[in-house]
Amino acid sequence: MSTEKDIHTSSMVEALAHPVFKVVSAVADEMGVDAYVVGGFVRDAILYRPCKDIDIVVVGKGIDLALNVAARLGDKQVNVFKNFGTAQLVYEDYDIEFVGARKESYNRESRKPVVEDGTLEDDQKRRDFTINALAIGLNKKNYGVLLDPFNGVKDIEDRIIRTPLDPDITYSDDPLRMMRAIRFAAQLDFKIEPKSFESICKNKERIKIISKERIAEELNKMILADIPSIGFELLFDSGLLHFIFPEMVALYGVEIINGQGHKDNFYHTLQVLDNLSLRTKDLWLRWSAVLHDIAKPPTKRFDPKVGWTFHGHEDKGARMVPKIFAELKLPQNEKMKYVQKMVLLHLRPIVLAHETVTDSAVRRLLLEAGDDIDDLMLLCEADITTKDFGKQKRYLKNFQLVRQKLKEVEEKDNLRNWQPPVSGQDIMEYFGIGPSLQVGLIKDAIREAVLEGTIPNQREAALNYMIKTGKEMGLTPVKS
Repeated sequence: MSTEKDIHTSSMVEALAHPVFKVVSAVADEMGVDAYVVGGFVRDAILYRPCKDIDIVVVGKGIDLALNVAARLGDKQVNVFKNFGTAQLVYEDYDIEFVGARKESYNRESRKPVVEDGTLEDDQKRRDFTINALAIGLNKKNYGVLLDPFNGVKDIEDRIIRTPLDPDITYSDDPLRMMRAIRFAAQLDFKIEPKSFESICKNKERIKIISKERIAEELNKMILADIPSIGFELLFDSGLLHFIFPEMVALYGVEIINGQGHKDNFYHTLQVLDNLSLRTKDLWLRWSAVLHDIAKPPTKRFDPKVGWTFHGHEDKGARMVPKIFAELKLPQNEKMKYVQKMVLLHLRPIVLAHETVTDSAVRRLLLEAGDDIDDLMLLCEADITTKDFGKQKRYLKNFQLVRQKLKEVEEKDNLRNWQPPVSGQDIMEYFGIGPSLQVGLIKDAIREAVLEGTIPNQREAALNYMIKTGKEMGLTPVKS
């Protein structure tokens, strides 16, 4: 009769089907060292998830094994990191990292450990979670044998995130593991074991010693999960979010005055993010969902006549984006500007959906959104979180009308990423003037005429309008 261990060993042999594992096995045996596949590759093999990152632990010198394997594969380039005792090579589409088995001890003020050579058991003990402490033997004597000292397979079957050692030690030693626990819970839809979650709550302030770059990396992975709200709710409930992203925490809660309350903008934001994630895997569009209402707390006002208002939150939110990106060490480039644009414009299609859609309003939206108009529409549709099915259906129908109008106006006027049909140089040459306020006024007049539909978006019509406007301003052509 097959045992559970036999079944897992069989499936592990299947996981090692790629030829590179046989090469590593043969070279390790020739060198007389023990080698194992460890961590995420093993976990994902059990979960039947694709994984192209292979971590190999060697009881010995990982760099030496990497160099010999690379030579056997045809002198593949090896990136050696002597300070860390690791080496990395890329073979076909696999990223393979080699490291010597080690044990670690930590200083309380740093997540950088003191590292010593160790056994496989030492290496497995230092792993963050039981599901990542699994190893598969690669030598001939134990090829495909699963080594599971902390019942990681059972935790995978039970969908549990648990630390191999006392969680207070695991999280205090390396506080980034608290973020990783939550990230894995979000990515895999696992539960964090209660004792482990209590430890995260207890050790949350330790996150202060972690670099913003590493925190942002984990946040991005959470945002890219199928259901990102899982990660954010755990970050909030544990108290970690209060240290790493206080602006988002400020969205939480409902205030009631004269019996009138507003929606909880924290949970609304998470619903928008989940809605959007059903339709896109674009990280920066998802960040736009996270930040679309970020300025509601500072713009919140109560008006006895109309209730709660958040006037100008889209404009203030757009101005908050660069600072938030800087604090979180997110890129200060076109990615940030894209998110800023999405936050600034996120109400525009909603306004159009509630009103009679005019060509002029659609032209202005196309002009400002440019090639990002389709992303903006996805964000706006995700922003419909009403539980009233009738309202929801009506809003979505209105958005379909806006989409149709966008398509019609775009086909007719070609305004996406609009460039003025008449340049400042054209105006200066025609009227014989230099750079001046008058040039800007004429350009603005042409732009408004195109947007209002007074003239078509064509050069000849724009030139005629330029001449007419210039003459009205008292300018005399020097060029016919």
